[in-house]
Amino acid sequence: QEPNSSKATDHLGRERTLDPRKDIQWHRSLLYFNGWAFTPRFTWAVNTWSVISTGQILIIGSMTYRFNKRFRLSGGLNALPTTRSVQGSHPLWQANDRIMADEYFRAGFSSSVWLSGEVVPKLQYTLLVANNLSQLGLTASQLTRDLAKGGSLLYMPTTGEFGPRGAFGDWEHHEKLATRFGGGYGWAREDRFNNDPTTGSSNTQIKISDGLNLFDTNALADSTTLQKATWQQFSFDAGMKYKGLFLHVEYFQRLLNQFESMENRPVPISEINENGYMIQASGFPIKQKIELYAFHSYINGKWNRSQEFGGGLNYYPTDTRYFRINGHLMSVENTAANSVFGFYLGGMTGITYSIGVSFIL
Repeated sequence: QEPNSSKATDHLGRERTLDPRKDIQWHRSLLYFNGWAFTPRFTWAVNTWSVISTGQILIIGSMTYRFNKRFRLSGGLNALPTTRSVQGSHPLWQANDRIMADEYFRAGFSSSVWLSGEVVPKLQYTLLVANNLSQLGLTASQLTRDLAKGGSLLYMPTTGEFGPRGAFGDWEHHEKLATRFGGGYGWAREDRFNNDPTTGSSNTQIKISDGLNLFDTNALADSTTLQKATWQQFSFDAGMKYKGLFLHVEYFQRLLNQFESMENRPVPISEINENGYMIQASGFPIKQKIELYAFHSYINGKWNRSQEFGGGLNYYPTDTRYFRINGHLMSVENTAANSVFGFYLGGMTGITYSIGVSFIL
């Protein structure tokens, strides 16, 4: 990330020093174990999941009983299905991680129960209830009794599919136009999950437009620490694939309100209503070997407008989409996203470049 250091000013006029990254990481590891038990209708999956960049190592899983095409009941770790990238497409993205608007608006992963199925041919649904937006790093004793809820619809009218896992990019080289239209909504009553205002919040999922954590002390106002807030989000996405060409657009709308402070005083802000979008496109100048892609995303924040432009190249050295070498370059302005999971440092203006290798066996 360039420049080597810089300053950012938040919505209260406070200046902070940014420390851009320059490092080498074995970023993510996932080991999948899955099968069925007692009957092929009852399937299970247990995965080891680690992000060395944040020091997290977990064993996660899920169980599903398939009654029929229209009705599957599942339990395990999942995300509120309010953005496309949390609906199973990982790691088949164009870069090795999400782009800015997606990273800013998306939900995290939590223990959940959900229903899913195909209502009519080519139309799929998911209804989900979860503990919260992101349970990673929390214990059961920290959780509240407020359950998060959400759902999504997915319609693929032409081919009824959109590649493996709904992948980004058309490595498969669709001979017939594949189309996808989806939308999702989620609601959560979020808590700080930590009663000590002198330490950082245990809830790190929700950021505000100047890159700060919503629940950290002084984030919204001086001498104010949020204990609770309501999160609501809607998204809509559309995409197409045809003979190696790929296009994806997605719109996000998020509302934060019903704030309660730890100090039992009125919060000077009643709501934060924000929206944004992202656009991605790619093609293969050399079929199933060299992929070029470009992207743009924008966040219309309450206090800050963030945008980015970028592109990259994927090289597939073997005859599979599951092994690739990626070169990625982007220019960001006042980025609102802030997570060492990915490419973004909150408040940064500058250039980020990366080279990555990913494979699935």
